[in-house]
Amino acid sequence: MLRTLALCLCLAAPAVAQEADERMTPARLIEIVMALDPEARPAGPGLELTIADVPVLIVMDPNANRMRAMVPIRSADGLTEEDLSRMMQANFDAALDARYAIAQGRLWGVFIHPLAELRRDQFISGLAQTVTVAQTYGTTYTGGAMVFGGGDSNQLHQDLIERLQDRGQDL
Repeated sequence: MLRTLALCLCLAAPAVAQEADERMTPARLIEIVMALDPEARPAGPGLELTIADVPVLIVMDPNANRMRAMVPIRSADGLTEEDLSRMMQANFDAALDARYAIAQGRLWGVFIHPLAELRRDQFISGLAQTVTVAQTYGTTYTGGAMVFGGGDSNQLHQDLIERLQDRGQDL
């Protein structure tokens, strides 16, 4: 039994090593962001960029193994109970990996993920979803990746993901 366990561990080691080599680092994330928006610029512990005319702030903390992409939507002043309830519902079923959040007196669209475990395609999809929750605030409140019905919202979101993936495909 111990021999079988040792053999399994030896066979699994290359896969574990490969995954460790693919861990996201701040340098790799910056490389991806620069491919998405060559005009991106440093901002504190992260970057500022623009996607589909929407400003995005990305903050990284490798010591805490966190990454946060944020899009300002509006002031939190004047949000009604109905607004808050609708956003919480969207966080549950439509915003997907993006979320509505309130901080520093503002309403934000956010995508939060462990940094090291983040993959390129997850990051791009999360960015697109975050931009989409900001764009759809007040209407459909969706991250866009899974929209039911016969409308064109899903295609618009898919087009955005494909454009972003094309820009970063060589990374």
